[in-house]
Amino acid sequence: MIIEHVAFQHPDPVAAAAWYAAQFGMTVARASSGPAQARFLADCRGRTVLELYNNPAAAMPDYPNLNPLVLHVAFLAKEIHSDFDRLVAAGATPVDAPATTPSGDTLAMLRDPWGVPVQLAQRAAPLVKAAAAQ
Repeated sequence: MIIEHVAFQHPDPVAAAAWYAAQFGMTVARASSGPAQARFLADCRGRTVLELYNNPAAAMPDYPNLNPLVLHVAFLAKEIHSDFDRLVAAGATPVDAPATTPSGDTLAMLRDPWGVPVQLAQRAAPLVKAAAAQ
């Protein structure tokens, strides 16, 4: 089976969809006008989908106080230092500046403007072969 999408209850899915599109080159693959205001965002290859929604029937996670090691959305970065700086200028909050791990990966952690943890990863080697074709 193939993962279709990963979903997050989000405080403002409409504004967040616009922010993720502008900052990460994602596109809105589907949108709903109901109370949840769901936005399905496809990555630049159209292979990975992130759903952001605000369903009034569910509690909102306390993203600003959630340890990013518990949950985060990770994006591959080609130029992690400039991407990190650009995201901070666009309203992201820095958590951990880019740092290289013993395996040679460079990782950075931020929060989107609503507190959702976002990781940038510049890999020494792709996690999977398909990622190499980005």
